[in-house]
Amino acid sequence: MQEYTSKTVSIASHAEDIYNFFSDLSKFSQIIPRDKIDDFQATTDECTFTVKGIAMGLKILNCEPFSMIKYMGIGKLPFEFLFWVQLKQVTPYDTRMRLVLHAKMSIMIKMMLKGKLQPALDSLAEQIALGFSRKM
Repeated sequence: MQEYTSKTVSIASHAEDIYNFFSDLSKFSQIIPRDKIDDFQATTDECTFTVKGIAMGLKILNCEPFSMIKYMGIGKLPFEFLFWVQLKQVTPYDTRMRLVLHAKMSIMIKMMLKGKLQPALDSLAEQIALGFSRKM
């Protein structure tokens, strides 16, 4: 498996608040881009959706309260992956977060995504931090 780790971002919020959002996949309906994702359905620990006609989703595998949520990709995905949200509260209103992606990809998929996953992961971390600063 290939590992990608985002840069660490600072979020002006309690780790508990961030954890509570990411450990309940039904809350993701608040943030999904409706112009790119169709048929979003979710329970607390699993969500499914369609992107460009491909059914896929996420399932929570493991949680450590206020510090980590681990997801697994489900559905007809082009590659297998595990995804972590890692949190560390530094002060009451300063939580550091980073995202980790472990992906098992074919050589062809690796070539297609080469140089794109790392910037995408960094951008996602920044967008999450910005979203929490706007009080998701």
